[in-house]
Formats: sequence, structure tokens, C-alpha cells
Amino acid sequence: MRVLLQHEYRPLLEARLGTDKLHRRMELESRSHAQVVGRGLAALHPRRWMMSESLVHFMLKATFLRGRARRNALNLQVSAHEFVIPELPPAFDGFTVLHMSDLHLDMSPRFPDILAECIEELQYDLCVLTGDYRYQTHGSCVPATEGIMRLKASINSPVYGVLGNHDSIEMVSHMEEMGIRVLLNEGIDLIKHGQRIYVCGIDDPHFFRTDDVHLARDIVPDGAVSILLSHSPEVYRQAAEAGFAVMLCGHTHGGQIRLPGGVPLLFNARCSRRVCSGAWTHERLQGYTSVGAGSSVVDARLNCRPEVTLHRLRSAVRATVRENRLDTRP
Repeated sequence: MRVLLQHEYRPLLEARLGTDKLHRRMELESRSHAQVVGRGLAALHPRRWMMSESLVHFMLKATFLRGRARRNALNLQVSAHEFVIPELPPAFDGFTVLHMSDLHLDMSPRFPDILAECIEELQYDLCVLTGDYRYQTHGSCVPATEGIMRLKASINSPVYGVLGNHDSIEMVSHMEEMGIRVLLNEGIDLIKHGQRIYVCGIDDPHFFRTDDVHLARDIVPDGAVSILLSHSPEVYRQAAEAGFAVMLCGHTHGGQIRLPGGVPLLFNARCSRRVCSGAWTHERLQGYTSVGAGSSVVDARLNCRPEVTLHRLRSAVRATVRENRLDTRP
């Protein structure tokens, strides 16, 4: 596969991502003719055998769970989560972020409409996307970008996103033409009543390894509240060191197919399992790893329902008052 960029867009991407990182990404994309799930010795790890599409299909058929698992993959839920941030500017108390990850919009023709319908009635102030918009890791991006366009029509706020290990750099221009700002080791400020918080995003840290956490945070003044968007949780230590308050990510699918007791079959991240699903903390960093809205490898889920998440930001003072009110309620 040859990676194509619009002639006028390449200099802009070089300026934003950096010449070396852009060339690295384009070279790896050009050499990718198979599912991008790891490299080197990782290909020999037994966990890779469990990620075989044919093996997963066989296991589901053998256990008579294939039909149920495929229905589960389209049974989206809206999760609610709250971040209590002591330094949060008062204007942003109650600010709500819709977080979607691992959409894999081209895996099922029905899925973009199902996802769009799921979020149509939700109320939020900002939407963020943490990568993997397509199922394939090579070939045409058109099916995925068409799915993104369908989804964008149902989003009623500004949208920021990052790329994942399934995504091509050529998708950036298409997404930004739709009004989705892709953050390539960059940051932006959100202003409300004269007060600011910052949203930063890094390029894929899992396969392409073109991330730069510190460069992404370069825009953030000392002491300001900042949120990091990353496709994978693998950089959580660097995010904590850089001083981010919140990190939103995905990539793991929460295992996607879990055995009874919650044992995941499809994890593929080089980090502690404690940061691979749901809410977690590391030092002063608060994080949330989405189990994903879409499905990868196979269009099936067991014991791991797909999700979109509404994150509400709260100041410590407001959160304490709210808890006291709940405690005194008859």
C-alpha cells in the first residue's frame, strides 16, 4: 500500500507532527499488509494465537455463543464517570466530555448508524475521539471516513481526536475537513468565562510510536489543568510525569471477549492491566480507558459491553458539597 497525501497537506503535517515522525509513520503504513497488533518478538507470544480471527470464531461456534456475542457487539451502553480535579477552574465545574474510542466504523455496515443513534440525545460540552476509526490497518480509508461523516452529523459540540494504530495519516485531512481537529502531539485551550483548561493529544504510541507527550503539553502553562488524549494507555507514566490531570484513552477494548470472572482474551497493550479498562489513577494522574464502542478482530463481545462515556469534570469543593447533600438526604 502506498500512503497518499494531498500535495498541499503534506507540508502542514510535517510542520505539525515533525518531518521525522511523519516519514516514520508513512513508511510503517506502506509496509503494513497485515493486522497491526505488535512487532518483533511479540508475534511469537502465545497471546497472539488467541487473537487469531479464525480461532476466536471457532471458539464462539464451539461454545454456541457466536450469535449472542455478535448481538452484544451492537448493544452499546452509555457509561457515566466523574473526575474530581481540585485545581479545576470554577467555570468548568460540571463540564461534560463525550468520549468515544475504537470505533472501527467499517467493520459492520449497520454500526455507524447504531452509534450515531446512541449519542443523538446525549448532552455534553465537548466530544473527544481516541483513535482506531477503521477496522483494517491497510487499504482504502473511504469506508471509515464515510462512517466518521455519518457520526459527525450526530455530534453537537466541538470535536477533537487522535489517531490509533489502525488509522492512516491520510485520514487527517478528511477528518479536519469535517470539522474534527486531529491533535498530532499538539494542544489547544478551551475558554469559558475567561477561564481556561487545555486538551492535548498525541499520535499513536502503540505501533507507530510517533507520540511526544511533552511536546503535546508545550502549550500548557504551569499549574493549568490539562487533559491528554492518547489512543493507548501505554504512556500513562509519561503523562503523569508531564503533569496532566486527566488522561483519556482506549485501544484495549477491555479484552472484548472475557471469560467468566472477567479474564480478558484480546488485550494487546504493553502496560499494567490495572490501567487497561475503566477508571484508574497513577500518582496525581486520573485516567479512563474506554472498552471501546466498536469491535476488532471479530465483530463479537462477551462479558464486555461496548460503551461511549460521559465524563463530568468536578472541582473538589463542588464535589464535597454534592456528597454532603446526598448524605443528609432523608
